[in-house]
Amino acid sequence: MPDKQPIFISGIDTGIGKTLVSAILTEKLNADYWKPIQSGDLDKSDTLKVKSLISNKVTQFFPEAYALTQPFSPHKSAALDKVTIDLENIVLPKTDNQLIIEGAGGLMVPLNDNFLIIDLIKQLNARVILVSKHYLGSINHTLLSLHALKKYGIPVMGIVFNGDKDIYSKSYILDYSEVADLGQIPEFTTINKKTVKEAGKFITL
Repeated sequence: MPDKQPIFISGIDTGIGKTLVSAILTEKLNADYWKPIQSGDLDKSDTLKVKSLISNKVTQFFPEAYALTQPFSPHKSAALDKVTIDLENIVLPKTDNQLIIEGAGGLMVPLNDNFLIIDLIKQLNARVILVSKHYLGSINHTLLSLHALKKYGIPVMGIVFNGDKDIYSKSYILDYSEVADLGQIPEFTTINKKTVKEAGKFITL
């Protein structure tokens, strides 16, 4: 992939598979990985999870700009930790490699009283891969997410669908949005270095 513009992995909801997709893409592209904001158990952070799933020797893992101890939205976690998230402190790490950036929650998750995750994506001049998963309401959540990205003028590379297939939902989302289908990640019984490496074949970039 010649274009090294950062790739921001966002999702239509929490727990949608952003970390898994981030790990698969990091391994597939031999990319670097960065999660700017982590909320929750720092001993089981997403950075550590992705690190445990990567086989290549090229990937660099950059430290979080904010590592928050409480498992809530960033603005609440920051308040409980008695810090304020300042977007000026969230600066792209220096690398000549492709950079995979993993978001926290969905696009409209608040970082502070004035800014959302989508504002951070815009500031970082990143393009987005949106992770979707089929459930009742997922069409609405996916299309609203794509609408927000379009309104902000943020380029969308496409959608990665995670989990069980639903041709009715998938075809409607793709036909309505005209966004690229980057692939479908199957439901894995076990997630480890081997499955993450093999899963690269399910995503087309």
